Amino acid sequence: MRLLLDENVLKPLRQTLISLIVDHEVVHLLDLPGWSGTRDESLYPRAAAEGFQAILTNDGKQMERPREVAAIKASGLHRIEYPHKHAGLVGMGIAIATVVAGLPTALTALKEADGQRLIILRGIDPTPASRLRVIDPKTDPPKHWFASP
Repeated sequence: MRLLLDENVLKPLRQTLISLIVDHEVVHLLDLPGWSGTRDESLYPRAAAEGFQAILTNDGKQMERPREVAAIKASGLHRIEYPHKHAGLVGMGIAIATVVAGLPTALTALKEADGQRLIILRGIDPTPASRLRVIDPKTDPPKHWFASP
């Protein structure tokens, strides 16, 4: 599958994806001469004409704008969206992790699809309590912590 990364997709994500998803061509819009600044109403038909099958974006508002929805529908391209709600390094890490975790399954679903699909990669919870558990063995010792070797 030929996958276009929208202009709003983090540039470092492309390198990660081409390392992990070897059976697909991954192209970032910013690497295509003359494509930067292309409005979404024009982007989808242009991408379809250039042989792309899907676009990865983090533009959550796109599906709320009637002209953009019409362009997506008319293009026949699959649209894959991921959330990017958090700023800085943490936000970048969450966005990359979300795409890396969900995109392989999404691409498999698209390969088997009998028509256009809209996919939303849900994300990875950024709250520390959900991501890891820190144990202080002095105050909460694991079983056998004080046992002699």
